[in-house]
Amino acid sequence: MMINTLVNALLNPSPHSFSGAILIFTLLFVLQKHRTKKDEISKQNQLPPGPTAWPLVGCLPAMLQQKPVFRWIHLLMKDMNTDILCVRIGKVHVVSITCPKLAQEVLRKKDAIFASRPTSVATNLLRGGTALSPFGDQWKKMRRILTSEVVCPAMHHSLYDKRADEANHLVQYVYNLCQSSKDIDMRVVTRHYCGNVTRRLMFNKRYFSQVMPDGGPGADEMEHINAIFDLLGYIFAFCISDYFPSLIGLDLDGHEKILKDARNTFDKLHDPIIKERIKLWRQASNDSERETQDWLDVLVSLKDVDGQFLLTADEIKSQSIELFLASIDNPSHAVECILAEMMNNPNVLQEAINEIDSVVGKERLVDECDIPRLNYLKACVRESARLHPVVPFIPPHQAMEDTTIAGYFIPKGSHVLISRLGLGRNPKTWEEPLKFKPERHLTDKCSEVLLTDPELRFIVFGSGRRGCLGVTLGTTMTVMLLARLLQGFTWSKPSGVSSISLIESHEGTALAKPLVLHAQPRFSNLFIN
Repeated sequence: MMINTLVNALLNPSPHSFSGAILIFTLLFVLQKHRTKKDEISKQNQLPPGPTAWPLVGCLPAMLQQKPVFRWIHLLMKDMNTDILCVRIGKVHVVSITCPKLAQEVLRKKDAIFASRPTSVATNLLRGGTALSPFGDQWKKMRRILTSEVVCPAMHHSLYDKRADEANHLVQYVYNLCQSSKDIDMRVVTRHYCGNVTRRLMFNKRYFSQVMPDGGPGADEMEHINAIFDLLGYIFAFCISDYFPSLIGLDLDGHEKILKDARNTFDKLHDPIIKERIKLWRQASNDSERETQDWLDVLVSLKDVDGQFLLTADEIKSQSIELFLASIDNPSHAVECILAEMMNNPNVLQEAINEIDSVVGKERLVDECDIPRLNYLKACVRESARLHPVVPFIPPHQAMEDTTIAGYFIPKGSHVLISRLGLGRNPKTWEEPLKFKPERHLTDKCSEVLLTDPELRFIVFGSGRRGCLGVTLGTTMTVMLLARLLQGFTWSKPSGVSSISLIESHEGTALAKPLVLHAQPRFSNLFIN
């Protein structure tokens, strides 16, 4: 009726009908504005798309039936054709993101809101460090220490000799393996090198106890590496008690035992070294009596403005574990996957070798000073991070207040997971996303290839306040490991193997089977006898 009155007023204008039309226009405008505002409020309170949740338990039944959970989440996102998904587990909203623009909204635009970490069984075992701590004074304190004292440029430079020594040791160790065995387990080699480097930087020692004659890992070193990867695999692995704290201790999914066993291994191997170092620094009459030779010296010797030692023994223990967790997984995983891809792509392997021979030559070993010019090798590392990320998600960010992502409502306390798998394999971002093509990272716009990506199309080191502080060290370890292996040896598939399987393990993103390759030394003059 209002529409008819309005039309008549326009066709047959009169003072009375015109005033009625104005009133109707006003009413329509007010109604439309109210409807628009109501729609905006409704959208702001709308959670991202996701499966229907049960009362109280949320999607827990589906989570328990669809393990591993990260594959279930990615399958849901694919089936629902969405770049943002919300799954409620108990009272916690878990939000997964696979789009670079949404990742930038979380890690850049709203970084301050998402600067915290959720607490979990694992974080309770490692309380006091940096990477896993919730946002607060403790996190700020430890981050300040790491940034200014531990992974700062001056400390990185001062520890060069230790890294160089381990790079030399790597070549000699693989050379020894060539003499005793035709086929070499590259997972052991890559992890052992990363473990050696980090132990030297942290404790100034390669072995915890017995030195192995072939230069390989002993029982303690293998146990140490296994504990590191157990912790990495279960830190944020959708443990039931992380979402239902009242169930802590029942260990319904077995995660708690694995985490505690790993922590016990660290306590057994780290504690004697840390206790002895604390004793030495406490007994020194003044700081000039001792010289800082590694990260542990730095952590133990720091003092506050009143001259009191800054860190407790528990803080030092937790931070030492976190430094191992942060240093070993990415380089070792990346190089194993790159070598696997190169075996199936001989042109990529030859291009990498040609670059090393051109930049470095054949009369000396690759050095850290060569890294800026090894752009093709770094493109291989970027491509591995894109296609074969070390873990499915970066560590979760926790919303410290109600907010929105892409217009969807994100309640305070939500866990936001940026998917490394989803970003790197997103067909909207990458052409032929499942193909290993290092050249896609080489452009004329930049003279040096970096392992970080400002557009967050893939993630190596994280970003924002909670991003990795050791970008320089991570880049150095990864490129040196790859370069020394390619420069020093000719690699080939084992006899009878036509192609290397790139199938991932069921539980994570590591290769289902460790990479085993055949090696022959390239230049005998480069080996230490």
